Amino acid sequence: MPDIQLPKVIFGTSGLGNLFVALSDDAKLAIVKECMAHSQKPVVFDSAGKYGAGLALESLGKCLKELGVQPDEVLISNKLGWVRTELKTAEPTFEPGVWIGLKNDAVQKISYEGILECYHQGNELLNGYDAQLVSIHDPDEYLAAAANGQDAEKRYADVLDAYRALGELKQQGKVKAIGVGSKDWRMVQRITQDVALDWVMIANSMTVHSHPDELVDFMEELDVKGIAIINSAVFNAGFLIGSDYYNYKLMGRESHPALFKWREDFFRLCSKYSIKPAEVCVAFGLNAPGVKSIALNTTNATRVKGNVDMAEVAIPAGFWEEMRTEGLINKDYAYL
Repeated sequence: MPDIQLPKVIFGTSGLGNLFVALSDDAKLAIVKECMAHSQKPVVFDSAGKYGAGLALESLGKCLKELGVQPDEVLISNKLGWVRTELKTAEPTFEPGVWIGLKNDAVQKISYEGILECYHQGNELLNGYDAQLVSIHDPDEYLAAAANGQDAEKRYADVLDAYRALGELKQQGKVKAIGVGSKDWRMVQRITQDVALDWVMIANSMTVHSHPDELVDFMEELDVKGIAIINSAVFNAGFLIGSDYYNYKLMGRESHPALFKWREDFFRLCSKYSIKPAEVCVAFGLNAPGVKSIALNTTNATRVKGNVDMAEVAIPAGFWEEMRTEGLINKDYAYL
């Protein structure tokens, strides 16, 4: 990462875009205020045009302005690929049922021109706080929507064209670093072979529950190359701390008994050592090879300080040994 020191915790902003719940303006302001109060400067926010069809970007810019934050006190990551459009239906078409109370829709635009449109619109919505970290949002999903092999190759060419545009923005000094965010780490791996990236964000991939050897090897390679890693969704989208959704999919005890058994054993060990499951997830995710930061989301301002403090919690060595002994983590995992 060129001349950028990332804090251990960066703040996700999907809640500012009304993910699952429509927060009041006051609630959003309180969240951003707490983030500014409890993180080292510059405070890093991770956002995207897809979050609430640009509402997250718009709300973040509005809150920062209201708080009198100087642009050099924040570093904003904007994951690009979706452009705000007029809402012409009863609810948004891009992710029905996910975003609440939106007044706009969004369409996907991944191409040379499309990604520049995303970038410029994002900065307009941020209202004076230009994004300095830019990436392509979920290129794995873009390729997965291909109709056939030929379409998949065209779509990957679109992704590379989009990165060509981002490379030019960096050369012009308009952005500081280029990255990628993806739920499929193998897509990150493919892109790093074709694009000179400064950072990558992996999601739902490197957690205390799931840490495949191939991913560990890849993260070690990134570390050697000096490519910073941001680890996101270290709770497997909530399941590891009590939700019934694993990587955003509803799980049942009858259909996934081994998953629930793992969590029960995990909770039991956490209780034995008087540590919180969330603290273990954060410690594991943060200490993985090459990881500089973890991204944490909240819709509750009172949890912001706790999220930041979790990054400093030391987990007893005996806990990790018992996790190994019980087969809850890979026995040969070396980064604890």
